[in-house]
Amino acid sequence: MPSSRLERSQLAALFFLHAHAGGMWSVAFSSVLKAHGLERIVPYAFACSSIAAFISPLFVGTLADRHLPADRLLRWLSCGTAGLLALTYVAIERGWGAVPVLVCLQVQSLVSAPMWGLSTTIVLSRLGDAQREFGPIRVWATYGWMAAGWVTSYVLVADASTRSGFAAAAVLLAVSAFTFTLPSVPPLEKAGVSTWRDLLGGGALKLLAHPEHRVVFVTAGLFSIPLAAFFPFTPLQLLDAGFAHPAAAMSLGQITEVLALYGLARVLRRARLKWIFLTGIGAGLVRFGFFALGSKAALIAGIVLHGLSFTLFFITAQLYLELRVAPELRARAQGLVTLMTVGFGNLIGALGTGWWRAACQHAGVTDWTRFWLGLCAAIAAVFVFFAVAYRGVKRGA
Repeated sequence: MPSSRLERSQLAALFFLHAHAGGMWSVAFSSVLKAHGLERIVPYAFACSSIAAFISPLFVGTLADRHLPADRLLRWLSCGTAGLLALTYVAIERGWGAVPVLVCLQVQSLVSAPMWGLSTTIVLSRLGDAQREFGPIRVWATYGWMAAGWVTSYVLVADASTRSGFAAAAVLLAVSAFTFTLPSVPPLEKAGVSTWRDLLGGGALKLLAHPEHRVVFVTAGLFSIPLAAFFPFTPLQLLDAGFAHPAAAMSLGQITEVLALYGLARVLRRARLKWIFLTGIGAGLVRFGFFALGSKAALIAGIVLHGLSFTLFFITAQLYLELRVAPELRARAQGLVTLMTVGFGNLIGALGTGWWRAACQHAGVTDWTRFWLGLCAAIAAVFVFFAVAYRGVKRGA
């Protein structure tokens, strides 16, 4: 358990600032690209983080587990990400063209990809009872993301402006500075002699030998494929539906995320993990069903369900790893789940849903009903896979 209220506040602040930076630029990014004549690269831009997730999270996770304190790594990566994100928005603002924008974004993604796993590792390392304590601290990331949407729309007035990216870069510099106040998280595994396989995170792959771990990792990757459509394309549908401030509207998804995070400990004590995971997947299916209806009320209802789906599946997956994986492998385990979700899932999802949206367009107009129903079918397949493949028989399994 964190040693003091001050330390709990520090961990909550870390999550708040980290999520606030991400929410400021990523939610508005599709609209920014569209406003600058770069809408055609939206799928490729969102694929950049996926490509990065195959390379850097496991590598940095290995460094955190075996060589360098996680807080020091986070400090360097936050500072580097801030500079590279600002450069990306300079490229957009000055009209350098699609290729330079994508190159800048890809380099930025390589640096930023391990950051969330490191923040999670830092917080979890300070908790004595992660199942009970993690939710009330992790909820501050949700508050940060919600606040970002409202600041972007109503303070910066930057739903389609590069101001959102420059503001996010400034917050990332604040994250870097804030790491000096955090408790150090030294490596738990003796370094020994590292091979290239070790440095690239190959040691984490042995987690896939465990049948239940494997199902969770694979399901996380598969579920992330259709979910990759949410942030690139929901803001565009909101614009088509007449919403003036899509970034603010997107922040409503965090309402149920807050409620779910506060109630997660109780749910984990009373329900089997299998049913919690399946409820999260099912909420994702219902959410896209609302999007297919297309009315303003249905769009808001679908966005609100985002938080429930995200918390019950992905936050539960993070806690599953914390509870079931050996301490010396936890940073790499978080890196591996990042690889499966942001890497494997989002890469296929960003490119695949981009292709699917193009297939659902006629004369430049998207058939959103067809688009979302196709993704509903994909989520239904993931639901069936997990229901059959995950075989927990004990309470909590």
